[in-house]
Amino acid sequence: MKIGIIGSGNIGGALAVQLIKAKHTVLVGVKLPFSDKSIRLAEKIGEDRFTSVENACKQADTIIITTPPEAILTLIPQLGDISNKVVVDTTNSIRTKPVPYNTAFHAIKDITRAEHVVKCFNTTGFENIADPVYGLQGIDMFCAGSSERARQIAKQLATDIGFANCYNFGSDDSVELLEKFALCWINLAIMQGNGRNTAFRLVKRAPYR
Repeated sequence: MKIGIIGSGNIGGALAVQLIKAKHTVLVGVKLPFSDKSIRLAEKIGEDRFTSVENACKQADTIIITTPPEAILTLIPQLGDISNKVVVDTTNSIRTKPVPYNTAFHAIKDITRAEHVVKCFNTTGFENIADPVYGLQGIDMFCAGSSERARQIAKQLATDIGFANCYNFGSDDSVELLEKFALCWINLAIMQGNGRNTAFRLVKRAPYR
């Protein structure tokens, strides 16, 4: 799959490394000249995988947004025509919002008219994206959005990089709920001191007979 990752921070960097390992074609779209974060990531994956935001989007089938949510309104004009592409939004509008929108997801859908937008990779820390296997079993990821095509792509990418499952949290009206679910991880891992190597896994009991 041809993937454009927009942003080279912790989440974008972890996804880039993992997706390259999974044999996907990855371009990282960033502002030029390189920031310190971009330089560090380029040392890991190669400078040839970096390009402008516009070019990364143009060449990609799937676009993954990993920038801060408040930057989305400035970013969107650089994306070009993404109306027929799959867009994965990894952001959480917890502290800041892209006013007047409640989330980056809603801003992307409204302004770009993209039909296939999904929220994913937002409910855990970058360490768990870089290594989603605890012991011998992968942890779980979650996604939300009304597009079945986008949800299936999110599930494929999650399992490709080692997550055991990517569970559907619901349609577009569940996006804000999924962002609030991210607060559960932040609370447990950081505020309650359990550490960033803390993760979620959905466990099901076999039906009683």
